[in-house]
Amino acid sequence: MTEFRHAADPAWPGERVRLYGPEFNHDPGALYAAIREEYGPVAPILLDGDIPAWFVSGYREMHRITSDSQLFARDTRRWNEWDRVPADWPLLPYVAHNPSVMFTEGPEHRRRAGAISDALAAVDQFELGAHCERIADRLVDAFAGTGEADLVTQYALRIPLLAVAKMYGMPEAETPALVRDVAISLDVGPDAMNAHLRVQSAMRALVAHKRDFPGADIPSQLLRSGLSEEEIVQDLLVVTAAAQQPTANWIGNTIRLMLTDLRFAMTLSGGRGSVGQALNEVLWHDTPTQNFIGRFATRDTQLGGQRVRAGDLLVMGLAAANSDPLVRQETTPGSLGNHAHMSFGHGEHGCPYPAPEVAEVIARTTIEVLLDRLPDLALAVPADALVWRPSVWMRGLESLPVSFTPTYVAGDLGAATTGAW
Repeated sequence: MTEFRHAADPAWPGERVRLYGPEFNHDPGALYAAIREEYGPVAPILLDGDIPAWFVSGYREMHRITSDSQLFARDTRRWNEWDRVPADWPLLPYVAHNPSVMFTEGPEHRRRAGAISDALAAVDQFELGAHCERIADRLVDAFAGTGEADLVTQYALRIPLLAVAKMYGMPEAETPALVRDVAISLDVGPDAMNAHLRVQSAMRALVAHKRDFPGADIPSQLLRSGLSEEEIVQDLLVVTAAAQQPTANWIGNTIRLMLTDLRFAMTLSGGRGSVGQALNEVLWHDTPTQNFIGRFATRDTQLGGQRVRAGDLLVMGLAAANSDPLVRQETTPGSLGNHAHMSFGHGEHGCPYPAPEVAEVIARTTIEVLLDRLPDLALAVPADALVWRPSVWMRGLESLPVSFTPTYVAGDLGAATTGAW
């Protein structure tokens, strides 16, 4: 069995698993399987700083906690371990309560989530796809003549927020700093909170501008919904974070799959038929958001054979649930049409419709343009040399170096790429 570190905990008769450290960066799937084998679908864990919690790895148990929002609630102020959390705790950005839709419950959550759904539903997905094609073409133009590129830093990480800028009615010139700060805020690092405050400031300025100059964009739609400006600022922060890093990782992880799996060789030589299959397969087997904090028990209960106390934190093991043997047999590589994964969450607090569709338009278009433009794309390093970013929470590559036959765009290359950033 894969080794992982244990730690004694007076509140637990056995030992808790430390859900942090370098062993969770290389092959998290093997570690999730090992935890499930030893503890079952719900395991006692320690987060950074040895803060206790529960890790839910069972698909059935994940379905239960996401379906029952009264028993497993979202408001982090319910947590019974706040007195043990230091002011500089690296996971504080994930649990520090704020007045966004992320931490609301009941009718208030439905009011806020409903406004977001309506605003996203107003997005013309055909127009969004055409805009993403233009973004992708500009970015490919910038490196097409070199015969090599890093498809993470030069491509996948750049497109989602450029697409969001269009949906927000935001000038593209403002997105480089936003991309940087959103990425920093999502990493567990010393500048995460400061980066979050900078993104918050950018959203506040955007909402103030849209109040005076409304348009056909998401912030203007939210202003028309009756939400307060502060509510809109907070909810745009949630949408922005959800749109950027997870979508960028979804793109990068899918390109990696298509470059390393022989089943997609025909797609790489010019076809598009397998892009959707690859995107869905990544959600099952290498989902961008591996784990999520979380849910909080509103009363003492039983889950997966464990006694969960009121106020206990449950970490949602999205990737682990997707690999649960109870459902894995139906989602083997090459299977088609099964979208019952937990990658977008589930239930009242899952990713609001039609956000998954919007994310797929961005991801699919990004990959299709790349394959159309560079049909002989190939990895520039051995597959086992690719390095994953060190995170228990997100699953994405540090870089994705590729090579291809150089192609040159008509006219001056510098002029052709002006405005891409």
